[in-house]
Amino acid sequence: MNDHWIVAVFTLTDDLLTASAHVTHPLAGVSDAEVLTVAVVAAAYLQNHQERALWVMQRLGYLSGALSTSRFNRRLHRLSAWLDALLQAVTAVAAKAQLFIIDTLPLPVCRRVRASQCRKVRGSPFYGYCAAMEQKFFGWRLHIVYTLDGLPAAFDLLPARLHDLSAVHELTANFGSGARVLADKGFVSSVDEQSILTATGVQLVATRKKGMPRLSWADEYDLRHFRIRAESYHSQLVNMGIQRLRARTHAGFETKVLASLLALAFTHLN
Repeated sequence: MNDHWIVAVFTLTDDLLTASAHVTHPLAGVSDAEVLTVAVVAAAYLQNHQERALWVMQRLGYLSGALSTSRFNRRLHRLSAWLDALLQAVTAVAAKAQLFIIDTLPLPVCRRVRASQCRKVRGSPFYGYCAAMEQKFFGWRLHIVYTLDGLPAAFDLLPARLHDLSAVHELTANFGSGARVLADKGFVSSVDEQSILTATGVQLVATRKKGMPRLSWADEYDLRHFRIRAESYHSQLVNMGIQRLRARTHAGFETKVLASLLALAFTHLN
């Protein structure tokens, strides 16, 4: 665990809460900023095992007081909207870039054989297939846009069955005119490319399939080179345990996803 990184996460979190006029309850022994920091640290270092992160940070003196696991969970659920607010602040800064990489990442909620008993999500929309892994799964698909530096610039969590292009218009809506979004073959669609370019001035550039005309401004090697970065950022999220999240409710699942994205963002912030 990196002391400087943890202190930076706490400082940025506390500054956002203070700027938003948020006040921790006066009887709380541990501030709300510390509770949120524990969730991010759990994602970054302990594969989203929040109870373990709470115990470690208390033993190492990172927290200003004692906090039980059950109370921590209740407070974190109440504060989950602040994780989203923190992430939105990061994406607002990242969206000012001019070159992005878009991709999707499968997020199973349970094994497919247990899907009928799953209480977090139900129904056929959550049965999906990952072509890259050649594997079926049950759960969600994280649609995410990265900057070249690894900052999440936009994201959405959609049922696994939906196509990669399902959220592409919403994900690129806030980028500046002239921005380019690089994608793999799953995003090839001349109709969507033209509609996004007309509406926002953003150019969606997907790796061409076999037999399709090559791009006028970049060859396949350049696109593949940039695609490696997306795979690298995906790997960092996977190492945080984002594909093996344990949560009893969808709200808990989503909280850990947000914490993981924040941990990735704080890791790549300069």
